[in-house]
Amino acid sequence: QVQLVESGGGLVQAGGSLRLSCAGSGRSLSSYDMGWFRQAPGKERDFVAAISWSGGSTYYADSVKGRFTISRDNAKNTVYLHMNHLKPEDTAVYYCNADRGLDDYWGQGTQVTVSS
Repeated sequence: QVQLVESGGGLVQAGGSLRLSCAGSGRSLSSYDMGWFRQAPGKERDFVAAISWSGGSTYYADSVKGRFTISRDNAKNTVYLHMNHLKPEDTAVYYCNADRGLDDYWGQGTQVTVSS
């Protein structure tokens, strides 16, 4: 079993930055592809960014490309989402996901609120 705990969310003004962290426990995340998703009120959960198990490949939603950066530190069993130039439409609960085929885990989410 993998437990994921997100942190780093909060209230920030438009144009500001935040860094989200996703700390894993129970098992090493080094063999998992990791992703960040977000869910705004009344909307479905959407893909934001992903990073391969090796860190060699990254993927981004068009809406965040050039503003967000996903990274991982396998020694710390942690994945990060660096968010710059935040916009009010980035307001959502952000969830961390660990995926290894049939193994799929989610964190409880962290709230990000961007004020205009």
